[in-house]
Amino acid sequence: MNFSPANITALVVAASFAGGLNIYATVLTLGILARTQWVALPPGLDSLGNTWILVVCGIMFAMEFVADKIPAFDMVWNALHTVVRIPIAALVAYHASSQLTPQMQILATTLGAAIALAAHGSKTALRAAVTPSPEPVSNIALSSAEDAVAIGLTWFATHHPVIAASLALACLAAALLAARALLRAIQRPLRKLFGTELEADKASPKSLN
Repeated sequence: MNFSPANITALVVAASFAGGLNIYATVLTLGILARTQWVALPPGLDSLGNTWILVVCGIMFAMEFVADKIPAFDMVWNALHTVVRIPIAALVAYHASSQLTPQMQILATTLGAAIALAAHGSKTALRAAVTPSPEPVSNIALSSAEDAVAIGLTWFATHHPVIAASLALACLAAALLAARALLRAIQRPLRKLFGTELEADKASPKSLN
């Protein structure tokens, strides 16, 4: 991998999006690549190959793999990970851009945090729309797809960073639009329901008195 500013920025974009979906899978993938030296990574990411990081991320990934597929509990899990995914994604971006100037490193870190936040937010919104479904298949399918994207996109970003970053931004835009559409679809019947209840209360004898 060529460590030009453009490639490093693209790697940050793709890895941050993947981290917003599943930070443990993202760090574990980068750590394995760094440990095996399968592909050249920015020097700042060499520490991800440490044994304790691989073990911790492996355990947490296994836990998230199960927890993220349980309806309702996945919402609690995702809410708690708001304070995990964004900071760690920012930290990965900071180390990945260690070769850049201090100003560029700060920008890369900020960009990484912002993209991770957007990816995490769109994921949580989609889960909020899917979780009310009585069957667990949709949750399992969505979570499995997120895991696959996080791992696949991270690996692909280490080989073709610019293409991976473009795919990440396209996926992010699609996820935000889908989340917005699903939330609107859920809000419409709720508004009608609460609107009907308010009209009924106004028309009741007690409200007239």
